[in-house]
Amino acid sequence: MDEEIISKEVFDREIKICRQMNKEKNGCAWGKCDQCGVIPLLHKLHKGVLLEDKEKIDAAKKEVFGTIDEKPGLS
Repeated sequence: MDEEIISKEVFDREIKICRQMNKEKNGCAWGKCDQCGVIPLLHKLHKGVLLEDKEKIDAAKKEVFGTIDEKPGLS
């Protein structure tokens, strides 16, 4: 899988939006954070890493949002 289909700047900007929407609204127009596929998609497009395993997806979400248990909308 190719890395950096999207630049680091775009990746960081989109992650920032996810953090903001999680904090303010517990989700965005695409759905609730616990069921969202944006974080795995951004990882695939920027880092070239396909996240399919729930444990890896949860770890990526923890990296973005902090501990999943502390944030509303995450499981």
